[in-house]
Amino acid sequence: MNLQLSVQYGAGRAGLPAKSSLRRWASAALHGLGRERVALGVRIVGAAESADLNRRFRRKHGPTNVLSFPFEAPSGTRSEVLGDLVICAPVVRREARAQRKPERAHWAHMVVHGILHLRGYDHMNRRDATMMEKKEIRILKELGFVNPYLS
Repeated sequence: MNLQLSVQYGAGRAGLPAKSSLRRWASAALHGLGRERVALGVRIVGAAESADLNRRFRRKHGPTNVLSFPFEAPSGTRSEVLGDLVICAPVVRREARAQRKPERAHWAHMVVHGILHLRGYDHMNRRDATMMEKKEIRILKELGFVNPYLS
């Protein structure tokens, strides 16, 4: 699959994953999608921008780790665009520390998790959550990361 990845850094770049890492993680999460070409945007932001987007689009207070914005092509048209991810750097750092896991592993998890949302997976009920988590665990294992749900 040919992945056209657009990465924007809306937060200081120090300590953030390189575009090559984001591309590797995204490609793994997109495996089996059945498309020849995929366009995907990833924007890494600070807490204020994440909180604003979370409030505007989910009506939730405060920043969150990852937001997924799927793209829907107008009826009767086709598009390579899958959608956009917005990942909040300070939340990812804080969660990685709190969960005592390597920050890089948590970044990979957020990319995979967000892309699975773009692919239509969800965790609104236990059955769907279990299916999504199994897929995340498998993809992350293939990338060399441990199960993100182990405590």
